[in-house]
Amino acid sequence: MLRYFFKRLLHGVPVLVAVATLTFFIMHVVPGGPFDQDKKLPPEIVANIEAKYHLDKPLLQQYLLFMAQILQGDLGPSYKYLGRDVSAIVRDTFPVSLTLGLCAVLVTLGLGVPAGILSAYKQNSALDRTCIFLATLGISVPSFVLGALLILVLSHYLHLLPPALWEGPRHAVMPAFALGAAFAGYIARLTRSTMLEVLSSDYIRTARAKGLSEASVLLKHALKNAVSPIVSVMGPIAAGLVTGSFVVEYIFSVPGMGNFFITAVTNRDYPLIMGVTLIYAALIVLANIAVDMVYVWLDPRVRI
Repeated sequence: MLRYFFKRLLHGVPVLVAVATLTFFIMHVVPGGPFDQDKKLPPEIVANIEAKYHLDKPLLQQYLLFMAQILQGDLGPSYKYLGRDVSAIVRDTFPVSLTLGLCAVLVTLGLGVPAGILSAYKQNSALDRTCIFLATLGISVPSFVLGALLILVLSHYLHLLPPALWEGPRHAVMPAFALGAAFAGYIARLTRSTMLEVLSSDYIRTARAKGLSEASVLLKHALKNAVSPIVSVMGPIAAGLVTGSFVVEYIFSVPGMGNFFITAVTNRDYPLIMGVTLIYAALIVLANIAVDMVYVWLDPRVRI
């Protein structure tokens, strides 16, 4: 298993190189530059600034300098946050985005899996139709719309939760729910379909014929065999929850990487865009590797 992990880790290196290369050239091909929005500067000052950040060199040379810098573990200085390195910004903001993403994962699993189990167990009942409706609603409503509705209802009307900032566990409830609701709906639909298939199997009928309780049949026998497809999709979903919180962080004023990434894109802060993109790409690679390993552990029939 350890050999498999390191082998997959090495396979992830070309992915990160490809992401860095594509991001670099797309940023530089798009018209405009990082200092175009500033007030009009004298040509000699602009030339000095470009020379400081190597923007006066040919594009290929800039790319090679950037890749050499990354190999040394240096993401470079931010163009807009003067005096701050991209590594320092990531170090300060990544724990917040990671915490929010993990809370959203708990929301996804805590709502999606039980809803899918109940929906499959009570197939074609009112509970089943309600769960399907809520799951479809969660998938259909965008996170920024749901976030605005949560702020309006729970904060301004009911005064139950704080509307923004990141100062304690209560501040994480609404952004985590807004971020995880869509994925919870998807997991509920997936759990329902896999549970329906498993519940119609012969060994489930045998377990019931032995007199086992319904809770034991559902959780010990059915869910154990239905969980593999859920685990398979949880890797990309978990990575998407951690990396897809840009808009949610902006709506709830969460001081994570999302706010900095949006600002970086607006201001054409090349090093910060590259740093955040590489961090998120690495998370997606690691999440997929982790899911593959967990899948093998859950189902020994799968060969590495």
